[in-house]
Amino acid sequence: MLYTVKELSRLANVTVKTLHHYHKISLLIPCQLSDAGYRLYGQHELERLQHILFYRALDFPLKEIKHLLDNEPDRLSLLTKQRTLLLQRLNRTKQLVQTIEKSITFIKKGEAMEPQTLFDGFNSEEEWRDALKEQNTYLKETYNVDLLKDEQSIDVQEMNSSAQEATHFLKNMAEAMIDQQKVNEKSVRTLIGNHIDFLNAHGHQVDPSAFAQQCRFFLQDDFHRTMLEEQQPDLAYYLCIAAEAFAEKV
Repeated sequence: MLYTVKELSRLANVTVKTLHHYHKISLLIPCQLSDAGYRLYGQHELERLQHILFYRALDFPLKEIKHLLDNEPDRLSLLTKQRTLLLQRLNRTKQLVQTIEKSITFIKKGEAMEPQTLFDGFNSEEEWRDALKEQNTYLKETYNVDLLKDEQSIDVQEMNSSAQEATHFLKNMAEAMIDQQKVNEKSVRTLIGNHIDFLNAHGHQVDPSAFAQQCRFFLQDDFHRTMLEEQQPDLAYYLCIAAEAFAEKV
């Protein structure tokens, strides 16, 4: 049985425009054209489209999908590999959903989660790359900075440790701001000093002046300011002023 592009569109729940694009880039080529010039697709094309949609669900780019399909003609091998990838994604999603559910429960109770539980589910390099994807895309497009170069490996344990420290630091700074502690208060200065010590102990050479400049960048940059403001309104401004006051006193 042969299907027109409209019939295949309805069957696979993809747009006609998408199928036209797949044809244009030679990812999914019709098996023949009708006398009237209509694209026609057979069983082989349906199966190939299924593989394409599986890979798209895994966020594979089209160029890579074409390479994978063209170099792995065995349908059983393809399905087996895709099943493994999808199960890995499913398990990771389950872990993240559980972490979200815990987060919601703590919010409803008015309690803060322990730092180590905030990042349950980020147990591999791939998961951290996914978690940092949005921020990295922004940095690449805005500042031409790539934090996730393919040749750079991610130390998962180190990333989890740094994330826990950052969460702990920002939580305490937010609490200090809410309690209306002045930026020169000893407790606030201790928080900043300990955080800078942590950064230096973990391979990030940062002095008080450089940290203040970093905080100023967070305040001026829309993406990073929003990330901080979502935790606590005015936190970006408070953190910047506190860091600059700390640098002046050192």
